Amino acid sequence: MARLGRPVVLLVTGVYFLVPLLASAVFTLDVPGQGLTLSSYTRIFAAPGFTGSLLLSLGLAAATVALVLLVTIPAAVAARLSAPRLRPVLEVVCTLPLVVPPVALTAGLGTVLRWGPEKLSTTPLYQTFVAVQNPDFPFVLVLAYAVMALPFVYRALDAGLRSVDVRTLVEAARDCGASWPRALVSAVLPNLRGALLNGSFLTLALVLGEFTVASLLGFQPFAVWIVQASGSDARLSVAVSLLSLLLTWVLLLALTTVGNRRRRAPRGSRTSASRTSPSSPSRTSEALAASLGKTSR
Repeated sequence: MARLGRPVVLLVTGVYFLVPLLASAVFTLDVPGQGLTLSSYTRIFAAPGFTGSLLLSLGLAAATVALVLLVTIPAAVAARLSAPRLRPVLEVVCTLPLVVPPVALTAGLGTVLRWGPEKLSTTPLYQTFVAVQNPDFPFVLVLAYAVMALPFVYRALDAGLRSVDVRTLVEAARDCGASWPRALVSAVLPNLRGALLNGSFLTLALVLGEFTVASLLGFQPFAVWIVQASGSDARLSVAVSLLSLLLTWVLLLALTTVGNRRRRAPRGSRTSASRTSPSSPSRTSEALAASLGKTSR
């Protein structure tokens, strides 16, 4: 019965996801009076605002990934090494954005952005409020997206830290003479590549598809441009949505492929990894000393 149930579940799930996509593809390809045509896709790159909005979203995504990793990595590692009792508090704080609706977050940001120029017009902070709302690159969206991506990045990072003996790695790096920042970069982060890739991908997907915050604050990244384009050309907006979804799938498959290749290590590498396991701190120190020496060269 279980063997029969799995194919049925996969079939129902596949139909549930594929039927809307196929219907959208038919809508963009079958134009009344023209038959099957690719005009909806060939007009994408020439559409006004497409290139600018896409580049803006990619820039916002890169800045958001950098900011959220810069905040979460030191906090998660410090909580695991120095203050394990603060881990529940950190977890609750990082999970709070899931409870706060994006509309409420946007309302709070809008209130602060209106209050700042009015109350701080005679102070140097006035220019800061103006700069973060620059339409060419609204950094206020980076701050909002970083808050929204915090739960996903923290979960991915916490799962990666649970699978690594961080204390042994850091102590071995410190015994080799590395400073705290270098120990974090050279010993800990290479063992968290999968978690960092997962968190970065989730953040990228969130930024490319986020509409509420950007629209209410009056900016036009990629998701807002798609909605606005649908008012004048529905087929064009659906075609862009399909292409963006395809791009997201390609990134996810690439991430999965990279992760699987790293897991399928050859036997020799597994043997060497077992020799430098956390159960033998001296050998771990020797391996880290060799890697730190190569880095310094």
